[in-house]
Amino acid sequence: MSSSDIFIGETIGTAVLILLGGGVCAAVTLKRSKARNAGWLAITFGWGFAVLTGAYLAGGVSGAHLNPAVTLGLAIQGGTAWGDVPLYLGSQLLGAMIGAVLVYAVYYGQFHAHLTDPEIVGTKSTHEGMVDQTTAPKAGPVLGIFSTGPEIRNGVQNVVTEVIATVVLVLAILTQGLNAEGNGLGVLGALVTALVVVGIGLSLGGPTGYAINPVRDLGPRIVHAVLPLPNKGGSDWGYAWVPIVGPLIGGALAGGLYNLAFA
Repeated sequence: MSSSDIFIGETIGTAVLILLGGGVCAAVTLKRSKARNAGWLAITFGWGFAVLTGAYLAGGVSGAHLNPAVTLGLAIQGGTAWGDVPLYLGSQLLGAMIGAVLVYAVYYGQFHAHLTDPEIVGTKSTHEGMVDQTTAPKAGPVLGIFSTGPEIRNGVQNVVTEVIATVVLVLAILTQGLNAEGNGLGVLGALVTALVVVGIGLSLGGPTGYAINPVRDLGPRIVHAVLPLPNKGGSDWGYAWVPIVGPLIGGALAGGLYNLAFA
């Protein structure tokens, strides 16, 4: 496939992935949303449908990696040329940022209603009517819509969780339809991948929120940092390395494991 195919497919596919995935987080989190407090099942299935939609859109154009961990695993496995890896990663990051901005556009009124509610942001204000950011927590009240965070902050455990979850995802992708003829599942693979993502969310997502995709976390976290949201608090950059390093290690391990056990 051409460079333009990779750029267009990965940018659009990842943007839709984040739009729908971040969108379900916004729907469940924000005040004045009809889906508020819908819970973890809504989030896990919402992300599964997000993967399904993004993969269907991009599958015939770029192969629908939509995830640097998948790209790395495929490069190690031999299915993707190493020379194409930087273009995949750059396109995915751009798409993730676009998707996060679109979530903000869709829920613009809800974001501002949520972040100006005293029950959410407290009552200590500056002369401009804003919460004093010097006392704001590292993770702001809407950061979870944009990126992941741990329930128990332990760097080693958090990385291990992301590594294990990503190995499951990437290995499931690499082994789709594995048979004597070497045929894959075609478009059905997007559905299988989506169901795997739902399963990971339900079973392994509790500790860290299952980033399992570096740009899914990094792109929206950058957008959170620059958006003009009142009282948004910090973007928790001290944790941001975990959902980058963990999934990349997991993707590399899955590629190596595939070559060792299935090739």
